[in-house]
Amino acid sequence: MKDYGTLSQAIEKLKKEEGYTHDFNLIDDYLELEKDKERYTADEFNVDKVLRFEGMSSAGDNSILYAITTSNDRKGLLTDGFGASGGQVSRTILKKLQRDTDPL
Repeated sequence: MKDYGTLSQAIEKLKKEEGYTHDFNLIDDYLELEKDKERYTADEFNVDKVLRFEGMSSAGDNSILYAITTSNDRKGLLTDGFGASGGQVSRTILKKLQRDTDPL
């Protein structure tokens, strides 16, 4: 497995070296590319990579980085805190992300 370093280093590498140039937002029952005004439901994207990062100082620093490709070939990243997606996010989206969150 490739070493991506810290969260910020991983974001930089995935954007520059692997073409994940878009930034996704997690909104209720879809992923959103705000600047492009595009929305993707669970059946319109695939999770290519899941990287976990654990903070040194507190559990609040834990995060997950998802590398995602949409059905229309938009490649981008979604960053989420461990367990944070449990709030307002639909079960369908949550299941899609959790299914692919097993450690690499």
